[in-house]
Amino acid sequence: MDAFKTHGAFSWSELMTHDPKAAADFYGALFGWTVDTMDMGQGPYHVLKVGDSAVGGIMGMQPGGTGQPPAWGCYVTVDDIDKICETCKSLGGTVCMPPTAVQGVGRMALLKDPQGAVIHAITYSMG
Repeated sequence: MDAFKTHGAFSWSELMTHDPKAAADFYGALFGWTVDTMDMGQGPYHVLKVGDSAVGGIMGMQPGGTGQPPAWGCYVTVDDIDKICETCKSLGGTVCMPPTAVQGVGRMALLKDPQGAVIHAITYSMG
């Protein structure tokens, strides 16, 4: 199964934190992950790898953010991000962040279920 192409598969994990470099160093030492750092235009993004496979990322929290503590989030692959957002709303959920383009990756949204838990959904456009 290719998690980046399979509807409903968990495909990415991402940490938003105040000190991404320290977090990358910590998790690299803890789990043996290697880290590739790239500039995403809004600061460095640290891609976490197991062997040659990218499994997640770490990024800095936005200055003056919502006051949310550092946290891991997960992404679920979907065939059609717009349809998923509409379905979420019809099931009583909330679209916290509408479909947004991530250059070179695809389109993602942040959804909240009726109990208040959030999850990212993403339609990948990678080659």
